Amino acid sequence: MAYWPPDPFSLSEDDRTHCRAAIRVGSTSFHAASLLLPKRVRLPARALYAFCRASDDAVDLNQEGASVADRLKMRLDRIYAGQSSDIVSERAFAALVRAWRIPYTVPAALIEGFAWDEAGRRYATLDDLLDYCARVAGTVGIMMTILIGRRDPAVLARAADLGLAMQLTNIARDVGEDARQGRIYLPLDWLAEAGIDHERLLAEPRHSPALGKVVQRVLAAADTLYDRALTGLSGLPLDSRPAICAAGLIYRAIGDQIAENDFNSVDRRAFTSQQTKLKLAAAGTAGWVFAGSVDSSPPHTSTHFLVEATAETPVQGFDAKVGRAIELLALSATREYQTGTPAHGRP
Repeated sequence: MAYWPPDPFSLSEDDRTHCRAAIRVGSTSFHAASLLLPKRVRLPARALYAFCRASDDAVDLNQEGASVADRLKMRLDRIYAGQSSDIVSERAFAALVRAWRIPYTVPAALIEGFAWDEAGRRYATLDDLLDYCARVAGTVGIMMTILIGRRDPAVLARAADLGLAMQLTNIARDVGEDARQGRIYLPLDWLAEAGIDHERLLAEPRHSPALGKVVQRVLAAADTLYDRALTGLSGLPLDSRPAICAAGLIYRAIGDQIAENDFNSVDRRAFTSQQTKLKLAAAGTAGWVFAGSVDSSPPHTSTHFLVEATAETPVQGFDAKVGRAIELLALSATREYQTGTPAHGRP
């Protein structure tokens, strides 16, 4: 399958600078991982991040009362209609859409997730929560995979899994911060089973051992998704595996830090140090020799519509065959990376 987009992708120098600054300021984790991307993917990935970051910030910082998600939807429609924009992040995303022919369904789902945020939607079950995660994060995994140059259904499914896992990690990390902003994302049935009144949690965010158990359950669900998602590395081009591997390792390490904090995400916000990021980024360079095959399980029900909208029949070309040969030769060198990531299922 071709790595290059069907049409040329280019941005002005000012727009390039804006996209670089957006990821550097917005997320040290994604910035660290993006440095490992091959040159052909690095700028498009930063343009994608700039669009997602600007859209998310517009919703979070909205003080006008009117629906930001509705405005984002109208702007998205204009992008797909080929109309110009004076907003840098939208110009950059429009260039991505033209070059890689990103299906409208995918960014439209992202904006739908933002609309759910605006509505203050709550999630009764884990499956309901994953429907939300699919929109605000699974979509990003799908679009990154398009930029990397893959539309194989199994690879897309695993990329969406990685998005789900990362968003669950975000939710587990931000329990206190979200509650203080009047938001709650933890599954309401899990809170009820733990004897926690979610309305009281919103009114008086306090950590308790019972709440810690709920956070632990969220991280355990994320771990299952990380395990399946990272098998997708072997379906990516060799030059893109280190960055995606590093992103998964860095984000998963946030969950490890939450566990070290006794799953208290109310009084402390877990983060990974710069030294840890560098160490995990270095570990991510082993992604290019990741052994094993892509888990061919169907997409999670929450992301099935995204994969279906994006997937094309895979082509097994020279790169795939050579890549598999290298993987087999490097099997012994990758053992520790397959087994060394700690799980969160600790008591």
